[in-house]
Amino acid sequence: MAGHSHWAGIKHKKGRADKQRSKIFSKISKEITVAAKLGDKDPNMNPRLRSAIQLARSANMPKENVAKAISKSEDRKNSNYEAYRYEGMGPGKISIIVESLTDNKNRTVSNIRTIFQKHGGTLGTTGVASHNFKQLGIIKIEKKDISDESILEFAVELGADEYISDKNFHEIFCSRDKFYKVKTAIEKKVNNIIHSGIEWYPLNQLDLKENQYKSALNLLESLENDEDVQNVYTNLKEKKLN
Repeated sequence: MAGHSHWAGIKHKKGRADKQRSKIFSKISKEITVAAKLGDKDPNMNPRLRSAIQLARSANMPKENVAKAISKSEDRKNSNYEAYRYEGMGPGKISIIVESLTDNKNRTVSNIRTIFQKHGGTLGTTGVASHNFKQLGIIKIEKKDISDESILEFAVELGADEYISDKNFHEIFCSRDKFYKVKTAIEKKVNNIIHSGIEWYPLNQLDLKENQYKSALNLLESLENDEDVQNVYTNLKEKKLN
C-alpha cells in the first residue's frame, strides 16, 4: 500500500493539541447523528453507526456525548445534514478530496473555495482529483489484540487485498464492496477496532519541495478545521521538515 492518504493520519503524527479535541468530537458527533438517523439506533444492527462509535471510543470521547449524538438523530432540526464531496488541487499540483456533512451547502462550498484560494490551491469539478485515488475499506486494530501470523491468515481467508503492520497497529485493506463483510468478521475475533471506514487512497504520491510542502500542510490543516468538513484525503507524500 502506497501510504495512508487520510490527512487526519498525518496530523495525528504531529500530535493533536487539546484545543483540537472539541473539533474532533464535533465531527464524530455529527457522523454518529447522521448514521443513527439513516439507520437503526442499535449499533449492532447499523454498521455505519458502529464504526462511528468505535471512532469515538478511540478518540476517548465521553459516552454521554455519544448518547447525546444518537438522540439528536430524532430531532429533524439538529440532524438535517447532507453529504457532499469536493475535489481540488493544492500547491505542487497535489490532489485533494474533501468530504463534508452540512446543513448549508452554499456556506460549505463558499468556505472550502476560499480556503483553497487562500493557500494557493484551486477548487475544481468532480473528477479533477478522484481519478488519482481508489476507494478502499480499512480496518485498524491494535497489534496486541492479534498476532502477525493470525492477522495474515485471517486477511487471506477473508479475501482482503493487503494488510500492513507497524509496532503498534495492524491495518487491513479490502475492496469497498467487501468492507462490511470483512469488518463484521474481524469484530468477532478482535475486541477493539481502532478505526474503520471506506477511504480514498492515492494511486501515486507526490513529493514536494519544503516550501510547497509547508503551504500544502497549511491548506490541509485549514480544510480539516472547517466545521462542515469530515474528512480530507490527499496524495501528498509525507516528509520530515528541517
